[in-house]
Amino acid sequence: MKWINRCYSFAALVIIFRLFYLQIYVNQIYTVQSKKNYIRYQEIIAPRGEILDCNKKALATNTPIRSLYWKSTGKAQLTDEQRLTISQLTGICNLTCNDQLIKAIAHAERKKKSLLLYHHINFNQLATIEEIFPNHPNIKLKTEFKRDYPYKKSASHLIGYLGNTDAQLRGKMGLEKALDTILKGHNGTIMRTINSYGKKIDSEIIEHPIAGATIQTTIDIDIQKIIEKNFSDAYIGSCIVMDPETGALLALLSRPDFDPNMFLKPISYKQWQELQTDQPFLNRAIQSSYPPGSLFKLVTISAALETGLISIDDTHHCKGYVHYGDRDYWCNRHNGHGIISIKQGLALSCNTLFYELGKKLTINTLADYAQRFGLGQKTGFILSETTGLIPTSSWKYQTKGEPWWQGETLSASIGQSYLLTTPLQIARMFSGIFTGYLPKPRIINDEPIEKSILYLKPATLDFLKKTMKSVVTEGTGRLINRMKDIEIYAKTSTAQISTIDKRGLGQQYFEHGWVAIHFTIKGQKPLILVLLVEHAGTSRVPVMIAKNILLDYKKYYERRAI
Repeated sequence: MKWINRCYSFAALVIIFRLFYLQIYVNQIYTVQSKKNYIRYQEIIAPRGEILDCNKKALATNTPIRSLYWKSTGKAQLTDEQRLTISQLTGICNLTCNDQLIKAIAHAERKKKSLLLYHHINFNQLATIEEIFPNHPNIKLKTEFKRDYPYKKSASHLIGYLGNTDAQLRGKMGLEKALDTILKGHNGTIMRTINSYGKKIDSEIIEHPIAGATIQTTIDIDIQKIIEKNFSDAYIGSCIVMDPETGALLALLSRPDFDPNMFLKPISYKQWQELQTDQPFLNRAIQSSYPPGSLFKLVTISAALETGLISIDDTHHCKGYVHYGDRDYWCNRHNGHGIISIKQGLALSCNTLFYELGKKLTINTLADYAQRFGLGQKTGFILSETTGLIPTSSWKYQTKGEPWWQGETLSASIGQSYLLTTPLQIARMFSGIFTGYLPKPRIINDEPIEKSILYLKPATLDFLKKTMKSVVTEGTGRLINRMKDIEIYAKTSTAQISTIDKRGLGQQYFEHGWVAIHFTIKGQKPLILVLLVEHAGTSRVPVMIAKNILLDYKKYYERRAI
């Protein structure tokens, strides 16, 4: 008998323990699971913030998209009035009213569900529907927002684009990616209560969405369009317009470019592969580095002046080549320039002057002055950028396993050898020559202005400015001389990318063409213009593009002044 009582007691304890476990320990878990049977949570997507130019013109915005839905009223079968309504709706929206559509609507009506009839209703269709069917119980119009890039390809490398990640649109490039957290805002949540048939009984917004912040950039879309008009898409390269005082970018172009709107809907694998030709998603202004060529002569002459190797009053005799070691280093003018001043040597881009300096300068000294100009280092720009390369003797030993040879310094003195720079670094360097400090490039309007001192003597900077004026008046930039009401300082460059004997094998072996310009239109603030054209073969190509840009730029401001 005692044994039976103990069994009862044990069974009672097990039941009590189980009830305690279910009612107390896992109560919350089962409560949540039960609620899932009749409660649904839906995310409310927050409107993405706009990206504006400096004049508050929308570069990236949100366009309303309206869709037409059939809203069920729970009838077992469609009435004659409903069938007439369907016929009228399909006529307005240019849909085919066939048996398949009628069956789909009838099924949605019985199951008490909504059915999408037409996506992206235009204004005329919307007006007609609202006029004929005001407050119709079966008609529901839903408004959503789609990202839109009104200027299509313009400034596409700066703006970037959106792509689907985890069923959500996220920034994949440019400002859309760099400022994704700020632009996307904070999504809200709506709680829906449904019955056993899946019909919505009630809904409540438990967290309201917070729209993304609007970003105003320093880009002037009108100036951007001027650059795109004159920098033909037949060329590959980049162009920058920058304020040397503040580092604000007014325009940035990279060719080839792309239309960000294309990524707002799925694209095929074949389309994606076709887009890879010529790397249109590469921002060549900041993510590609190139030999600076004769632009680097500004660095070489600065190093020579600052270290006392030469003075501004010296002269140089160019006979067309310099012999060093077991080879001849040729000037760009094979029959020589004769006796010229140091200023003329830079204006005419005389190579032999710099070869002679290259005999006396060390590569580490050149690297020191290149780094003072901000070359071979990141500019601090908000978007991802490459550093380029300013070689030193230790760099070569670490990477190549051999010492630096003085003959390589001769090549480096004219901007060749291992030297690589980005167009944005060149724009920053030119700004420094005219202001005495290197500005951090800016693209966001309220981004703080940051500058670092350019450690060169004022006399050296003054000499560089005078030589760049001579480039325009008597040197390699004469094509942009005598433009009324525009004061211009410039330096051109033809940067070799392969041995001369390969030039006949195709355009891919042609030299890159550079031009960097400091210009002031009468009554306006000075600006920096930098152009790089890949495989141009000569600096004449970017110089002609620059000339047309400056002429159109002047007309633009004259129109604005009226």
